[in-house]
Amino acid sequence: MADHGIDISHWNAVDDWNAVHGDGIVFCSHKVTEATGHVDSQAAKNIPGARDAGIATGGYHFARPGEVAGQVAHFVHHLQENGLLESGSLLPMLDMEAAELRDDADAVTRDFIAEFRKATDVRPILVYSSLDWYQNVLRPDDWADEDVFLWLARFNGDPGNPGWSHPRLALHQHTDRGSVAGIPGGVDRNVTLGGFGVGDLTLG
Repeated sequence: MADHGIDISHWNAVDDWNAVHGDGIVFCSHKVTEATGHVDSQAAKNIPGARDAGIATGGYHFARPGEVAGQVAHFVHHLQENGLLESGSLLPMLDMEAAELRDDADAVTRDFIAEFRKATDVRPILVYSSLDWYQNVLRPDDWADEDVFLWLARFNGDPGNPGWSHPRLALHQHTDRGSVAGIPGGVDRNVTLGGFGVGDLTLG
């Protein structure tokens, strides 16, 4: 049976994390950083709220062109500041969707994973991208080892059936207009798939 979760940023207002959890949401990835200087304004507030409600909570980095090591250092600092490298946290996620990265996407992804592991001694990581990128841009067989899990965005309204498969594919973001108790307005909703559960996608 699939586990259900959300991913959010400062664009999403959350009124009641206990209501979110009560609506069957068991994991959440919150935007933490972007590039080498940006920090999401709501991360420090929302992360403890989600965690206190019993939701496996992680952070993600929105990649931009520029020095990969600097982006990793920025991301890792804020993951640590928010306790997101501690046991029980949802795996950190690299968000690969900036159009300016399209030509160098595989090199950036591979280098980010290597730098992240060197900086943290944490091997597992999630890599998020769209169906278009996974079909036409990224080559996960070049960098997705047994500790990399893929997260696919395809807003087809058919949870768990994204229309693309890979042995490391673990999450399907199936809508950006989902309804969840405790969150006014639409929100990104996700499900686990491929035999993976939220327990496979949390730090031990």
